[in-house]
Amino acid sequence: MNLVLLQNWLDNASFAVLFITMLVYWVGAAFPNLPAANALGTAGMAIANLCIATLLGARWLEAGYFPLSNLYESLFFLAWGITTVHLIAENSSRSRLVGVFTAPVAMGIAAFATLTLPSEMQIAEPLVPALKSNWLMMHVSVMMLSYSALMVGSLLAIAFLVVTRGKNIQLQGSSVGNGGYRTNGYRLHKAGELISQPATPTVESNGFVRVESNNNGNGNTAVLNLVTTPQSATVTDAETLSPQRLSLAETLDNISYRIIGLGFPLLTIGIIAGGVWANEAWGSYWSWDPKETWALITWLVFAAYLHARITRGWQGRRPAILAASGLVVVWICYLGVNLLGKGLHSYGWFF
Repeated sequence: MNLVLLQNWLDNASFAVLFITMLVYWVGAAFPNLPAANALGTAGMAIANLCIATLLGARWLEAGYFPLSNLYESLFFLAWGITTVHLIAENSSRSRLVGVFTAPVAMGIAAFATLTLPSEMQIAEPLVPALKSNWLMMHVSVMMLSYSALMVGSLLAIAFLVVTRGKNIQLQGSSVGNGGYRTNGYRLHKAGELISQPATPTVESNGFVRVESNNNGNGNTAVLNLVTTPQSATVTDAETLSPQRLSLAETLDNISYRIIGLGFPLLTIGIIAGGVWANEAWGSYWSWDPKETWALITWLVFAAYLHARITRGWQGRRPAILAASGLVVVWICYLGVNLLGKGLHSYGWFF
């Protein structure tokens, strides 16, 4: 089998599948009454994931080393990671809105690697001496997986801002730590006890008061009753959002937080592994190379995000904005330093 020809076919196929998948997700978002759009979008992302995995496997067999030695290989590995994390996030959230944001990014990465990079940067070449180490797989793969998770988590935070229209709403149970779990407003009442409704709902309940009462008279069973109360003029953020939007926003906020919580320890492990590898290769754990500096900035941004959520109990708009800014920082760390054409981690100038 001609592995080079197979790779050329697979990179074009993955780009085409991701492009069609992006259109499917966008059409599904524009026309929610199309039930097949979500299934087709998920199938497209799974097919693209399989195509990219096969491409990387063929590259590995052809070159004889783990395919993360140049920009072309790392771009497709990043696209594979994003599609993988997308499938996990979509399965957890049950929302096609995930693909509306992640599919264009994955498609753009595949298009950049396939159509923009010069042909000499797409061919497999022998490794330089510094890369002939098992740390190539251990360090670079973990870093790329962390980038994938952090990107998807940040994209879901942007989706949260879109769903909530930038409103500052209070969510329930989407964070841990001090102030992370908001009260649900559940109250147990005895049989026959008069239940009074508060005149003004709090922002935390987003305009809905939940009470539990006994309605069968035997004093043993508590039944949940959802009571809607008139919106107050002071609850300006919740009153413009439907219960469906609020439920979707809470899901996106929760999944975004969990995926970033997965990407951050991967980033930490990758940085530590890189330091050990750098000491073996260059005799120094840290040299303030542009890639190392921006990796540290990325780590600090998402450390601030997790600290704000776990320790300070932030929820909703503020951490979402911080995560959205982290998306820019990740792209600078991964690709921006390569534009400089210098540094120990640079893949080279490609203009």
